[in-house]
Amino acid sequence: MALEEKREKRPPVTPMMIEEEAALRNGSRGLPPGPWAEAAGPRPRTTERHIAVHKRLVLGFAVSILALLAVTMIAVLLSVRFEECGAAADGPPRAGGNGSLSGTARQPPGAGQPPGRSEEEEARGGEAAEEEEEEEEEWQRRRELPPWARPRLPRHLRPLHYNLMLSAFMENFTFSGEVNVQLEVRNASRYIVLHAHRMHIEAVRVAEDKLAGGVRVARTFFYPQTQVFVVVLNRSLEVQRSYNLKIIYNALIENELLGFFRSSYVLHGERR
Repeated sequence: MALEEKREKRPPVTPMMIEEEAALRNGSRGLPPGPWAEAAGPRPRTTERHIAVHKRLVLGFAVSILALLAVTMIAVLLSVRFEECGAAADGPPRAGGNGSLSGTARQPPGAGQPPGRSEEEEARGGEAAEEEEEEEEEWQRRRELPPWARPRLPRHLRPLHYNLMLSAFMENFTFSGEVNVQLEVRNASRYIVLHAHRMHIEAVRVAEDKLAGGVRVARTFFYPQTQVFVVVLNRSLEVQRSYNLKIIYNALIENELLGFFRSSYVLHGERR
């Protein structure tokens, strides 16, 4: 009877007590279920799903960078190829083209030159066109650019001295000039390439040492792509010899910042 009475005096087991005992067995701090227990429980920082998403993003970014680099390299190679093809296709202008001169220099429009050409001039123009075609084929066989199509002037000639004379005409804003250049030949060549743009060449003469006989000029022409004037000789200039190049020309005094240009200002209401 005494044992039975003691058993009856124990407090009844409640669900709260069962949960607390289970919490103690699981290693927690014995907090009752609720928001505090959830906050105290361990939480994983990154799940497997998040890791997979991060890997996909990094992989996509790397692929896009590689694709951008590949496209850029292809574009650069194509642009270089197009420039080479265009430069190879460009050659000396045909007779009668823009700025080209055959035999003696042509007069600009409105300079009093009679219309039409004589039979002799037409024959010379045809011969010059045939020679230009042969030269173009020769440079193509060499797989080289002609000296007038290159971005820099050739180095087979070295100027030693310039003598320049200019006459300006302010009535119609034109000028005429004569330049004598003493040249030293470093490498044999029959081409003389000079910078020139927007001018009319009246005469070109090449002489050896100013005293010896002159070197015949086969033809001259402008090459607007590189803004040069080309003198083609009948024979090559000899190495380590000096020659005198004489050019007589005329042009407009430009109204823009180009070459021999003009400008004005106003002083006391008067334009000067």
